[in-house]
Amino acid sequence: MKRTTPAALLAAALLGTLLTGCGGDASAGDATHVTVTVGYQSKTINTVTAGTLLRSLGYFERELAAQGKRDGITYKVDWQDYATGAPITAQMTAGKIDIGSMGDFPLLINAARGKQLNRPTRLVAVTGYNLRGALNTVVTAPQSKLGSLKDLKGKTVSTSVGSAADGTLVRALQQAGLDPNEDIRKLNQQPSVGASALQAGSTDALSQFVAWPGLLAFQGKAKALYDGAELNLPTFHGVTVRKDFAEQRPKVLDAFLAAQIDATRYLNEHPVQAAEKVAEATGLPAEVVYLYNGSGGIATFDPAVKPQLVAALKKDVPVLRSAKLVGDVDVDAFVDDGPLKRLYGSAYAKQLAATPAPSGNEVWLKGEDRTRAFDSPAALLEFVAAHKNQIRAAYVPDATTGTRWYADRAVWVRQGQKVSPFVTASGARAYTQAHPGARTVSYAAALEQAS
Repeated sequence: MKRTTPAALLAAALLGTLLTGCGGDASAGDATHVTVTVGYQSKTINTVTAGTLLRSLGYFERELAAQGKRDGITYKVDWQDYATGAPITAQMTAGKIDIGSMGDFPLLINAARGKQLNRPTRLVAVTGYNLRGALNTVVTAPQSKLGSLKDLKGKTVSTSVGSAADGTLVRALQQAGLDPNEDIRKLNQQPSVGASALQAGSTDALSQFVAWPGLLAFQGKAKALYDGAELNLPTFHGVTVRKDFAEQRPKVLDAFLAAQIDATRYLNEHPVQAAEKVAEATGLPAEVVYLYNGSGGIATFDPAVKPQLVAALKKDVPVLRSAKLVGDVDVDAFVDDGPLKRLYGSAYAKQLAATPAPSGNEVWLKGEDRTRAFDSPAALLEFVAAHKNQIRAAYVPDATTGTRWYADRAVWVRQGQKVSPFVTASGARAYTQAHPGARTVSYAAALEQAS
């Protein structure tokens, strides 16, 4: 079967950018006017505290204005929006982007390309993370007969090669006993193209990062086949900066990180309002944004570069190396949370030790600017059954992985009076096999039992 050569595609993209923008410096300006160029991914909502939400709140511009008064410089921010991390890396290595945000696998490619092209970069902060890997999901068409990853043998799967979602796909297939190079036909596509391909039937499955799986499921255009949390390996997105920029303009980097800290605080203290702001800026449904970024959402937002995330990054290197996307990457040299430590001071140790609270059961009613929490899935179902016409969204955690999902898109299992939700049919099947008397029921039946 004919396959795309990922290394060749990435090399071509990098070369093209270098030829068109060779020798540029994104922060170039005269002595009193400086433009700072930030690359972000508006629809990759796990990066919003360094991108979409940060831009919407205007916190970076506020910090730069204050810095400008101190040093007599007028700063301007040029926000550049991309669909994936690869073009951000290409622009950074061409000297045309100063600060960027991307997922863990693209971050490693960013480190490798930066070193290769003598434009070294550094990972300076984290945006959102999930300690089990739930930010990446494999989905199929709603009526697909595929029931597990093993069923993908001989099938076509769309993903973005070199992305975190591609890494999840490779690892998941290997865990299922399949060769990701030989047992499937992989299509290297942008997320939006892959989503269209899934709807058109030209691909059997789609492996993507936030917010594509949740968006397609919310729209009724896909169902989850594999929950990335089954890997039980942390995945995250982070902030990378050109090393020369950080050294030449450390106060600008400090301003960015300070603004990111404030944006993170805003998101955590005002999750519904933050979801609405991101929805307005991206065109994504607020219900989808909240699935990932809400209180107890799939993503936890904390700028601290936690040891378990660095350890996971090191485990990612062999996967990318086997795909010939990178050689050896010195992760320890790439990670530099020194500026963040200085900003947090003694509070940084507390940030490093902080762990996310388990996802809970929540209902978002129409017309309300807050959600309602429930002690159990059964209690949530009882409330939903009594307020059917008022429900904007209802969220439940997977009974095994803890991954938040939509209640009406979850696979439900009944065991006596107990009901349990699952993201995937395979997860529900594993549960029923291990619990005699448990059986899968429809969402309507689960609601009827609760009413």
